[in-house]
Amino acid sequence: MIHLSSDVGDLFEQTFAYAQKQVRKLIEKHPGFYPMYTQNGRWKHEGQTWTHWCDGFFPGMMWMFYKRTDRESPEGKYWLDHAMRYTKSLEPRKADPEVHDLGFLFFSTYYRWHRLMPDPSLRDVMIEAGKTLSQRFQEKGQYLRSFVAHNSIFIDIMMNVGIVFYAARETGDRRLRDIAMRHSLTTRRVLVRGDGSTAHEGIFDTDTGEFLRQTTHQGYRGDSCWSRGLAWALYGFTTAYEYGRDPRFLETAQSCADFYITHSPADGIPPWDFNAPSENRTLLDTSAGAICAAGLLRLCRLVPDSLKGHLYWSTAVRILRSLCEKHVIKNDPKWEGILRGGVYHVHKGLGVDESVAWGEYFFCEALERVLWP
Repeated sequence: MIHLSSDVGDLFEQTFAYAQKQVRKLIEKHPGFYPMYTQNGRWKHEGQTWTHWCDGFFPGMMWMFYKRTDRESPEGKYWLDHAMRYTKSLEPRKADPEVHDLGFLFFSTYYRWHRLMPDPSLRDVMIEAGKTLSQRFQEKGQYLRSFVAHNSIFIDIMMNVGIVFYAARETGDRRLRDIAMRHSLTTRRVLVRGDGSTAHEGIFDTDTGEFLRQTTHQGYRGDSCWSRGLAWALYGFTTAYEYGRDPRFLETAQSCADFYITHSPADGIPPWDFNAPSENRTLLDTSAGAICAAGLLRLCRLVPDSLKGHLYWSTAVRILRSLCEKHVIKNDPKWEGILRGGVYHVHKGLGVDESVAWGEYFFCEALERVLWP
């Protein structure tokens, strides 16, 4: 990978510092609050949540900031204290059977904590979370079911299956590894299309395990390509390849990346759905761009083709530059988030053209990856 130019590096460093400022403001304004999406730029509100999946992202950013701060300084101690406090509150969720999002919750928090301060008790929390998620596995159909129904698989689960891979690796449990591998292969078969685009949801016949159809909750249509789902797939199959080393996962991650690059605008920030009608394509999703940038920065180091690797790296830098220059508004004191233009749920009218917790987290992760490779 080539080095960042000084002006781009400065822009990214200034934005990473601004992110710390915004997170610190929210900690002090609403102690103990876990943000999900803003309304008119404000985090704390009574808006609907739909599902309980975002609480790891806020402390996850605190762990990033702690890692990049002088550990012994007052600022370092501030980030450590709050990262630990907000993370410990999540521990009971390791046994939560109601969601398919345990990877989001624990990779962003306990995994980062354990990497900085290795401790068997932190590892054990992640192992239990992986075992809990594995209980969603449906033998007939070979998939981890989504939170909505036993017959449903979501593309989002590719971002969470890594916690099952992790638990398998740490315990040597072949059954756990088999579940993670089979779910990933099923997702590849039924939700990733031949051109690298993705469906949000798949429906199975629970009696026979037969796959029936692609559909969606958040995309434009069942046969369209919801951009955040595509970004989840790009990142998720990259993680699956890191753990499983099955070349099919690397091929799938690259296929999703190539579709994203080919179909996104020149600045790399996609519409909320690649197949949305023209009057609706002006609605962007910056969170999809942030997730894609973070995923590309992982993927670029795994592909054997150096030219392809450089394409992925340079695309990630281009996306980040666009996000920093166009979608981080530093002169609006009323806006409490970092990255504007995110989308949660178009059809429910939740967090549309707002800041969203996962967009904030993966934006900071991508900045961290490109600044400190």
